[in-house]
Amino acid sequence: ATYARKEGYNVTIAIDGFDVLSKVEKENFDMILLDVMMPKLDGFQVCRQIRQTNNIPIIMITAKGEDYERIMGLDIGADDYIVKPFSPAEVMARVKAIMRRLEGKVTDKKQITVDTLHIDLDAYKVLIETHELLLTKKEIELLYTLANNPNRAFSRENLLDQCWGYSYYGDSRTVDSHMTRLRSKIDAYDHPGWSLKTVWGVGYKFEKEDQV
Repeated sequence: ATYARKEGYNVTIAIDGFDVLSKVEKENFDMILLDVMMPKLDGFQVCRQIRQTNNIPIIMITAKGEDYERIMGLDIGADDYIVKPFSPAEVMARVKAIMRRLEGKVTDKKQITVDTLHIDLDAYKVLIETHELLLTKKEIELLYTLANNPNRAFSRENLLDQCWGYSYYGDSRTVDSHMTRLRSKIDAYDHPGWSLKTVWGVGYKFEKEDQV
């Protein structure tokens, strides 16, 4: 908190999970740093509850490297995670990168339609025909990045840079976890004419069949 204040940020501290939810309900914040191991209500539960009504960026803080899959692979809605111990400079670099990415989205509307797929990045809404998909923010950003560049292969590092907004400190499993969840949700509905493909040795692409 002291380091963030020195960087010019206004900081509010919550004492437990219920206190976080109370403050989010009453005040407007630009970002939340959420410790997994909080008293009364853990960070996973708090993140899920916030995501029901609010798209505020959330960075999860954990002391366990094995929490990686749970944080980034499941639908709790976190934007990023950091494993303790960490340097204040690393935290601030990630905070600033996410803030820059959000500021860039304010300037122009971002909506695309490809065959049966419609993505509204402003509203964080995705439709396949009339079916709305329940996707996390990061899943929507990944899908938008790929669909906005049909048949272009993106490396995992490209996607980390595009969607996380910084040179990632961790490994590329973050992208793989998100893509696995994203595909399972998309494949619940028919979508002839396009698909998400793995490009072996490279990464992923949005394949539009009439352009292959």
